[in-house]
Amino acid sequence: MPSATYQPLASLLRPVSLSDYVGQSHLVGEHGTISKMLAQSTCYSMIFWGPPGTGKTSLVHLIAKQLDADVIELSAINAGVKEIRAAIGDSDNVDLFQKQKVVFVDEIHRFNKSQQDAFLPYVESGHIILIGATTENPSFSVNRALLSRMRVFILEKLQAEDLEQLFSRAISFIKARDESTFEIDDEAKQALLMHANGDARTLLMSIEICADMLANESQINLSMVQKATGSKVLAFDKDGDHYYDLLSAFHKSVRGSSADGALYWFAKLIRSGGDPLVIARRLLAIASEDIGNADPRALQVCLNAWDLYHRVGPAEGERALAQAVIYCALAPKSNAVYKAFKAAMKAVENHTDGEVPVHLRNAPTALAKEMGHGSGYRYAHNEPHAYAAGETYLPDALIGERFYEPSDRGLEKQLKAKMAFLRSLDEQQ
Repeated sequence: MPSATYQPLASLLRPVSLSDYVGQSHLVGEHGTISKMLAQSTCYSMIFWGPPGTGKTSLVHLIAKQLDADVIELSAINAGVKEIRAAIGDSDNVDLFQKQKVVFVDEIHRFNKSQQDAFLPYVESGHIILIGATTENPSFSVNRALLSRMRVFILEKLQAEDLEQLFSRAISFIKARDESTFEIDDEAKQALLMHANGDARTLLMSIEICADMLANESQINLSMVQKATGSKVLAFDKDGDHYYDLLSAFHKSVRGSSADGALYWFAKLIRSGGDPLVIARRLLAIASEDIGNADPRALQVCLNAWDLYHRVGPAEGERALAQAVIYCALAPKSNAVYKAFKAAMKAVENHTDGEVPVHLRNAPTALAKEMGHGSGYRYAHNEPHAYAAGETYLPDALIGERFYEPSDRGLEKQLKAKMAFLRSLDEQQ
C-alpha cells in the first residue's frame, strides 16, 4: 500500500544482475553486443533508443554495476550547462584511483543543443561514459557532433515470453511479500499482457493495482483488470516517432487505395489528440504526389474539406475531412507529376548552363529584336489544333527529353492520348 516509503513494483523488481534482466537478448544475451563488451570490462558512450518500459534505465544501472562505476543521473528539466559541468567535475584533475563515471541522461532528446554540446569534451576525452536513453529517433534529436561519438542501440518492445516471465516474477513477489494465496484467472492474465503492449512498467503497474484491489477476494478476474487499467488511452507525443508512424500508415493506406485503412488511421490520429489540420495538409500532399493528374479534382476536394473545417468547426469539419480521405483513397493513382517534377529538377541541376533558345526569348526592346530574340517563334493559336508541330521548347542539350509520362489511369489516360496525338503531329514535320 502507498506510504512515505512506498516503492512501485517496477522499482522493487528492478534487476540486480544481467542474469535477472528480461528482454533485449540481442544486446544482453549470450552473444549480445553489450554482453561481449562487458565481458572485456570495456564500455563506450552510447544511446539506448526504444519505446517506454523496455528496460533502458535498468540496463544503464546494470552496466555501471558491472563496471563498478559511479552513476550520475541528469535531467533536461533542471540541468543546464552549468549544472552539467558541476555534476561531471573537472576533467583536468583526474584521480587515477577515481571510479569511472557513467553519466545517465534519460530522455536525452529533451536536452537542447547547448546542453548536449556541454558533454562533448568529456565524452571526447573519455572522462565519462555518457549513456542517453530516448524514445525518439536520435538521428533527429541528438546533435550530429555528439551522436558521432556514441553508439546507438535499439531496444525493442518486450516479446510475449518476456512479459510472461515478468508476470510470473511479479505475482510470486507479491504473494511472498503479502503472504497471500490469491489466484489470477487466465482471461485476466491475458488481458494484462495485452494491455501492457510490450511495456514492462505498464504490466507491473497494472498487476500492482489489481493486487491492491483484492481486499477480501481471492482471485483477480477480468472485471478487476478492466477497472485497474481503465479504458485504453490513445495518446502520443506529437513530436514523437509514434506520431509519424501513424501519419505514415495513413498516407500509405490512401496511396494503397484502402478507404477502410485510411479511415482507421485518420480516426486514430483524431482520437489520439492529433491536429485534424495536419491530416488536411497531408491530404493535399497526397492529392499532388499520389493522385496528380489522374484526378485533378482531388486537390479541390481536399481544399474544400480544409475550408469547411475552418468554417464550421471540428464536428462537421472532421466529417468533411473523412469524405476527402475516402475520395483520395478511391481516386485513380498516378505519381507521374511527382516523377516528372523530380526529373525536370535533376535536368536543371545537370544542365545549369542551358540557355533559353533564341526563338523563345523576350524581345521588349529594339536592341533585343536586332539580336534575334523571339525570331522564328510560332504563335500556337495561329497553328492547326492550336499546336506548333515540330517546335522545340527546351535548351539544345535537352531536345528530345521527356519528363512527364502519364499513366493509363483516370484523366491521365486522356492526357496520354493527347500527348501521343501531338507527337504524331511533330513526326509529320
